[in-house]
This record gives sequence, C-alpha cells and structure tokens, in this order.
Amino acid sequence: MRALLAALLLSAPAPAMAAGWNHYTNVRFGYAIDVPPGFVGRGEAANGDGQVFRTPTATLTVFGGNIIAGNFEGEVVQRERDAEQDKWAVTYQVSTPTHASYSGKHGALVLYGRMVALCKGRQYAMFELQYSSVDIATFNPIIDRLVASLQPTEGSASC
Repeated sequence: MRALLAALLLSAPAPAMAAGWNHYTNVRFGYAIDVPPGFVGRGEAANGDGQVFRTPTATLTVFGGNIIAGNFEGEVVQRERDAEQDKWAVTYQVSTPTHASYSGKHGALVLYGRMVALCKGRQYAMFELQYSSVDIATFNPIIDRLVASLQPTEGSASC
C-alpha cells in the first residue's frame, strides 16, 4: 500500500496534486494549513485546538496552543524536549523568533515538526507529520507545501 501511495503521489503532475489538497482553518487559534491528498480528518478536537489527519502510512497532527514556556523560542525548546522524551532522536532544528522546524527519527519512523508564532507571540500553531523513513523522497515536497501553508489567519477567537 505504501508503494502504491508513493507511486501515485510521485507520478501525479503538480497541478493535479495541487488540486487534491484540502484546506483546514482553525478559528480558536487563528491559523490555517493545506492538507495533502489522501489525508482524512477525524474531526476537530473537543477543545477546538486542531485536528488529526491520517493515511494508512502517515499521521499529520495540526494544533494550536498558548505559550506557557515564557516565549515562542522557549516553547520550541519544550516541544523538542517533549519529542525526545517520546524517544525521538532530534536530528535537525532551526528556529527564529517567529518560526521553527525540527525533525527526528524513531526506529523506521520520521517526525517533522513546524511551529509559527501567533497572537503577537502569546500563542502558536504547529503541525507534526510522522511517516516511514522509506517514504522520505515522497514526503519532502509535501513537507515543503505544509511549511509554506501553515499561516496565521485574520485573528483568533482566543487572542
């Protein structure tokens, strides 16, 4: 099944692949992100912070939160520590005062996380994508699109 998904994603021309993307907007925290073709959502979380989207071989978790670690950069450090506590070996990290990305490995799985500051640095939005390391080439362009599309929207209900 993984090979079929990879073949379909790689063989699709860019306009066709772009047409299959959905868009998710979160009102509570005021952010939006594009959702790749084939990822199915289970519905908004009960607390309204985000949603989980799945394929048979990958999980995309999208959520927002309040900064509790002092500032955005402190929140990034805490998220990376959380990943390490969950047994992810963080192998890449880059951060600015308003954006951050990190990735890691756990066995045959890859984790990619992206955070953006919201609400003048009082909140954040982020996604985490987990997938098999054999699918890295397939997911690289998907990650590029996810990173580019994770953006603040016009205000939030909690800002």
